[in-house]
Amino acid sequence: MTDDVCVLLPTYDEAATVADVVADFREHGFENVLVIDGGSTDGTRDLARDAGARVEIQSGSGKGQAIREAVRDHVDAEYVLMADADGTYRAADADAMIAPLVDGTAEHVIGDRFADMHEDAMNGLNRVGNAIFNALFGLIHREDYGDILSGYRAFTVESFRRLRLTADGFGIETEMAVECARHGVRTTVVPITYLPRPDGSNTNLHPVKDGGIILMAIYRQAKTSNPLFYFGSAGGVSGAAGAALAAFVAYDWFVNTTSHEVLAVVSGVAIILGIQLLIFGVLSDLLVTLHEETLDRVERLENRVAGGDAGAGVGSEGQERADPPEQ
Repeated sequence: MTDDVCVLLPTYDEAATVADVVADFREHGFENVLVIDGGSTDGTRDLARDAGARVEIQSGSGKGQAIREAVRDHVDAEYVLMADADGTYRAADADAMIAPLVDGTAEHVIGDRFADMHEDAMNGLNRVGNAIFNALFGLIHREDYGDILSGYRAFTVESFRRLRLTADGFGIETEMAVECARHGVRTTVVPITYLPRPDGSNTNLHPVKDGGIILMAIYRQAKTSNPLFYFGSAGGVSGAAGAALAAFVAYDWFVNTTSHEVLAVVSGVAIILGIQLLIFGVLSDLLVTLHEETLDRVERLENRVAGGDAGAGVGSEGQERADPPEQ
């Protein structure tokens, strides 16, 4: 099974851990370990090579760009097992991650870090943030992937190429989850162990900055996955702000006999805009639903036609074999 797997490790200044991570996967039978490096200056590439990894330098920057480039240009296997090189994931979980791909039950596998997370592996702020992002993802995209920010993934190269990925940084995991939900990629969740970073290993993640990027990625992708939420939430904010402003204008008029003509106009515009956005969201959601139903019908028709052609081919071949040659 390991012969068809490429272990992909995107790195940037991971000298403290990369050699141990590469060695761990190789000890578990994964000979094809690819390190795609984003310009490390601490000896990460040399340490990875010495540990037995194949090392490539990415042409751009960011984790997302590294993963896209690696799969496009450097992966020569059917399956990809993607992990971070910071020592937080175990090669011992690799077989469980790969198994759903090999037996055909899934095309994309997400490792659920919360199934067995060590106490010091994630601080309280990150735990809360992860819970919010996962709940928001489930609400918008109507899928429960358990841990959409997990960096431990396994997927078929064919399914990866069906995803439209543009994120360059840490938003890549979120974008992959969104695209899997949007394109109907068969996705399953596997429990894994999540370890704390070893001493001397510093994270490249910036909680506030990258958290904002992840939040915007989830919300932005709702435009086509759940337009009712996308436009309805904006309409709700606009309508609520307009209603609050209108209440203030009315209160000040009846209590202090003070008029606020400009504020009254602004509140009216905000309320009307909110209603229009909500209506637009309902119409867009209807169009998306009809589009999905049409695609399902087309796919069923294509499968039926393909099955008919295959049956006809077999029948024709059988007839040709049964008929004796002309004299």
